Amino acid sequence: MLRVTVEQGSRITFTDPVANTGFAVAFQRTLRIPDDGKDYPLPPGLRSFPVRRVLAYRDRVPATWVKTSGVFLPMYQREAMWIKFTARSWRPNAAKVAAGKINAVSGKPWDQTLHTPDRTGREETQDYLTCPPQPWLDGFNTGSGSVRQFVAMPLGMGYTVEGQVTGKEVHGGVQLIVYEPKPGRFPEPRRCRSAGAEDSEDNFDDDDLDDNDDDFDDNDDLETAYDPLEELSSTRGPRSAGKPKARSMGLAGGGKIVQKIYPDPYGIETWDESNYGRVFVHIVNSEMWREITGEDLPPTPVSAHTYTQHGFPWFKLYDEHQNDLPPSTILSGVKPVAAMDALNGFVGSDDDESLNVPPAQLHGVRHPNEVPDGDW
Repeated sequence: MLRVTVEQGSRITFTDPVANTGFAVAFQRTLRIPDDGKDYPLPPGLRSFPVRRVLAYRDRVPATWVKTSGVFLPMYQREAMWIKFTARSWRPNAAKVAAGKINAVSGKPWDQTLHTPDRTGREETQDYLTCPPQPWLDGFNTGSGSVRQFVAMPLGMGYTVEGQVTGKEVHGGVQLIVYEPKPGRFPEPRRCRSAGAEDSEDNFDDDDLDDNDDDFDDNDDLETAYDPLEELSSTRGPRSAGKPKARSMGLAGGGKIVQKIYPDPYGIETWDESNYGRVFVHIVNSEMWREITGEDLPPTPVSAHTYTQHGFPWFKLYDEHQNDLPPSTILSGVKPVAAMDALNGFVGSDDDESLNVPPAQLHGVRHPNEVPDGDW
């Protein structure tokens, strides 16, 4: 079994103590994309959400959380997120992501078995991610070459994917399970050394996920420094009045983002389904976060319109060489937040107004597996 820990107060790490390898997940604050039918480029990461262990606050969290254990993080109602994966370039992992126990790739109920068409013989899509090459996930698998953004909504209103697929909103949050490859599939490469350098037998350290993982360093380009945005956040209008205050939250679908979900390049037989780590990620609103931790949340992110007006960057991943999984028919039928607002007679917010991203603000990001040309 993989050891699951919270590192640096914002990153969940899955470590194999025998193989001395690790995999990390971080939840990135980001802009909420307008839900206007357009496909938008990748929004930035505005720092990671703070993450806390449930059992560290066992006297303050709901009793049911103590049973599920896991971690929790805070989100404002209608705030968006994306999930960043960090793995060693030479030793990939398989991972399943669910929201309210609904698989974010297939739309099917949560289970701990990896599925592909080859294994079942049925018309079924791959229901997991492989990292690398998958560097992040911004939303639900609802379109060809696009996803619907993860947007936080209160349980009990029927907006979440869980509520629309199952007719109930019981679980909320995000569920993660990470699998190691079978022993011997990806042997550790020999360490290179310069002339005169001493041999090193460093043990795995959480920092190695960044320092030794050259293939994924470029993903940090999407993480825009939050400090210049704090001043701008005061320009964001107040949230809709009259909405019930959320406590536990789930994820609904938002606007569409250009993003592929890659087929497994290694094959399902690569993965050791008996060697895994899993975690339940509870999502709470700002009020509940303060009650449990005594901590305040950072200011809400600026709107996508304000962000763009101030010339900040959006991103495009150059991954034309990668294939894309087919969209989930289940998830494609789920109504996004804007459609649910219209169904319930709620007036849309300014965030739903259409937006044009100037080409000059669209920054290219190399795919982790790309080999760029140099200066010869």
